[in-house]
Amino acid sequence: MDIIISNSNGKPIYEQITSQIKSLIMNGELKEGDALPSMRLLAKELHISVITTKRAYEELERDGFISTVVGKGSFVAGSNHEILKEEQFRLVEEYLQKAVDIARGSGITMEEMADIIQMLYEEV
Repeated sequence: MDIIISNSNGKPIYEQITSQIKSLIMNGELKEGDALPSMRLLAKELHISVITTKRAYEELERDGFISTVVGKGSFVAGSNHEILKEEQFRLVEEYLQKAVDIARGSGITMEEMADIIQMLYEEV
């Protein structure tokens, strides 16, 4: 599992870890039941604090992406399609918000944006 931490990213390190693990789960690279590295091992590999990895794992568990078994470790949780779909919606909304902000600043109308989205969506 390759996680890349960037100090110039602007996002807290635990959020970088969380988003990358979520992405690995959503795109199928990590599958249900796959074991995650221990918090200590991940912290050592990334040269960060165990507290940071603990916070990332707690957030992933809270969001339903992983489950932790005391004494055994953390594992990718059973596929909850609603959680994965909701996360995808959140990601799409985030990107669309950026596009809308740029469009507004450039004087692009909502109708023109809708045309662009439709064209891109139908493009295969």
